[in-house]
Amino acid sequence: MSWSASREPVSDDLVTRRVALQTVGSGFASLGLASAFGTEVAPRQQTHFAPRAKRVIHLFMNGGPFQGDFFDEKPAINKYVGQRPAEVQLRTENATSGLLPVPFGFRQNGESGLSVSRLLPKFGEFMDDICVLKGCYTDNPNHGPALFLMNNGTITPTRPSMGSWMLYGLGSENQNLPGYIVLCPGRPVRFAELWSSSFLPGEFQGSYINHSELNPQKMIPFLRHASRDAATQRRQLDLLRDFDREHAAARDNDPALEARIKAMETAFRMQFAATDAFDINREPADIRAEYGTSHFANGCLMARRLAERGVRFIQVYYGNGQPWDTHSNHNDATVKLAADIDQPMAALLRDLKRRGMLEDTLVMWGGEFGRTPTTEGSNGRDHNHYGYCMWLAGAGIRGGTAYGATDEFGFRAVQGRVHVHDLHATVLHLLGLDHERLTYRYAGRDFRLTDVSGRVVREALS
Repeated sequence: MSWSASREPVSDDLVTRRVALQTVGSGFASLGLASAFGTEVAPRQQTHFAPRAKRVIHLFMNGGPFQGDFFDEKPAINKYVGQRPAEVQLRTENATSGLLPVPFGFRQNGESGLSVSRLLPKFGEFMDDICVLKGCYTDNPNHGPALFLMNNGTITPTRPSMGSWMLYGLGSENQNLPGYIVLCPGRPVRFAELWSSSFLPGEFQGSYINHSELNPQKMIPFLRHASRDAATQRRQLDLLRDFDREHAAARDNDPALEARIKAMETAFRMQFAATDAFDINREPADIRAEYGTSHFANGCLMARRLAERGVRFIQVYYGNGQPWDTHSNHNDATVKLAADIDQPMAALLRDLKRRGMLEDTLVMWGGEFGRTPTTEGSNGRDHNHYGYCMWLAGAGIRGGTAYGATDEFGFRAVQGRVHVHDLHATVLHLLGLDHERLTYRYAGRDFRLTDVSGRVVREALS
């Protein structure tokens, strides 16, 4: 394993990195309880350089929104409806025909005059706070590989997720909650590997939370022990710890066992911290109304509560499966999807600004790819990995700007092209981490989130 503020890797094994006998947070202080041993997810004392962001909230539109519906206005599409110009002859996953109209319209907003779809009237108020990356592209038009590349930096399910890399590089500011939390309503049938720590130690993996239920006791299984108080559980855990330490010492301190021990410690502390952090019913009624009541709205509000409690990386998945995968009835579905994200996204940025948190919180929005300007079937859009949009807001971002461009019809990125590796390099940079130096030695080589490429998109930075 290597993580260094210099170009030379440093020895950083499980033993030397342990922070011994840390006292846990205020929830235990009042009980007179202390953690029996340290945690490897304690905050780093230094980064490669001064960070602009302390944490990341990733609003993930799984399935892939169409760039031309929201932030990349393309009047040529409506001008040539039904036609198939040379610019849209590239191969897609499925057969497509002529251009499908975009009926929603755009308007300019804020002092910057950045254009945004009329489908997002509330979010449009915040165009001066965001940078739209209009020239994004990825490597594969299929959901599986594209999801892995966006979340794990590779098209195969064998690498740590970006949240795991961030937690590995920075540690967590709150030892009573996981440092990496994934909010996704429903059972994550095919997503679990997207928040895996893979070959990084297990304590860096994402903690999946099904926020379909708003009661923390139902949201998080077995959050409270049915019959034993905290002091009794602490004594039991201390005894189990002693047994586990003996067991681990005889097995060369197996990292998998170390991770399990730490998971039990986190679970114990979460009994107290999570009851508060995940309970959005503790918010004032006007704040609840500001966000709305959908799953995505609840996820955005929960993300703000987790961010202000020191959680390093929070992903909010829009639904389970691929709700943005509009192979049919695209325009009708888009109206409903847009209405569902408009208010919560606006509320999140407003809330972060009001609390002074947008200055050190990076908010990121987008899917694993975009969609074609051409028609699949009679009224759908196919996957498009050649060009799509994402936006960034908050810490270190040059608001009110757009970087990059697609062609006349929004099919392919042609200027200011931003690959997924570039996006990851930029996010790590804002967190104070050099993507080329944040590495982990495994199977005889040094791995990193950005593989062997990636550049920081400095044009998007303030």
